Amino acid sequence: MANKPPQIVYRHLFGYRYALMETYIETIPIASTQPRDLVSSNGWIELTSSGVLSVMEGYAWDGPSGPLGRLNDTLNFMRGSLVHDALYQLMREGLLSEANRVEADMLLRHHCIEDGMSRFRAAYVYRAVRWFGASSARRRRSLPVVRRLAP
Repeated sequence: MANKPPQIVYRHLFGYRYALMETYIETIPIASTQPRDLVSSNGWIELTSSGVLSVMEGYAWDGPSGPLGRLNDTLNFMRGSLVHDALYQLMREGLLSEANRVEADMLLRHHCIEDGMSRFRAAYVYRAVRWFGASSARRRRSLPVVRRLAP
């Protein structure tokens, strides 16, 4: 019996399309180069210096993107989209270098193939994120936190 890839447990949402129902942990070939673990500004994502990626229960993401819209939302694309979105979020927050984008995109392709996607489709997915994904990984300025006082 072949080793089964790790699984993710999620549910559909409105707005963001999916929410993780259990924390997902995986050792990936991308690691924090800083002397401390990376933690996203909202605390949903952690990446250690040894490459352990943790995406916390409750994390919301929009799933696979692309010209086919929701037709891309197949089981063999979900785990890859989760990890890819988490890594891109770390890049947008300036915690992970955009130089890691190639590795994040290759990891997406790897997850898709491991989860049963055809190599042809996975190559298409990889090409699409290479051509069109740069703006999604680009660092963004932090938005201020707004607190509304109760009347």
